[in-house]
Amino acid sequence: MEKFEKLSGIAAPMPLVNIDTDMIIPKQFLKTIKRSGLGVNLFDEMRYDNDGNEIPDFVLNKPQYRQAQILVAGDNFGCGSSREHAPWALADFGIRCVISTSFADIFFNNCFKNGILPIVMPQEVVDVLMNDAEKGANARIEVDLEAQTVTTSDGQSFAFEVDAFKKHCLMNGLDDIGLTMEKASAIDSFEAKAAAARPWA
Repeated sequence: MEKFEKLSGIAAPMPLVNIDTDMIIPKQFLKTIKRSGLGVNLFDEMRYDNDGNEIPDFVLNKPQYRQAQILVAGDNFGCGSSREHAPWALADFGIRCVISTSFADIFFNNCFKNGILPIVMPQEVVDVLMNDAEKGANARIEVDLEAQTVTTSDGQSFAFEVDAFKKHCLMNGLDDIGLTMEKASAIDSFEAKAAAARPWA
């Protein structure tokens, strides 16, 4: 998993509330178990019309937001079903951070396991960040995970809270497998002792 330390990127404003996981990646794209290739179908039903043509008014189809790495979203982002394909699709598109007033619990935890930083901020701070994001590609928001700050394009800085263990995992690029592999030598030692003690097993 890619490490997350500091990010300076274009932020796309998505003020809709209750953006659920089916909106993020519709059910017909859940057949794959690969984490790659889903970015093209991120927000599929909002990005494309029935003929597969891009809808120009959708934020991620606008030229200034095609390279967005941050989403500033409305309340209750990631609600609905628990599909892990939702953070997979966001990450494959290039989104590394989502800022909202609240997230659905399962989606929130899945983000950390897939290299995405979900940040909870008060409504008044999200409003400031949303206004900054609406400036387009010239307004880059900086997210510093180590310092736990989000800084607007004009220098306003806001602190955020993050669980210490989740922060450690993101900053070191550790998903569940990576965490297990950190203990590889201890696991190997245990297995060797177990094999010696129970050679018939």
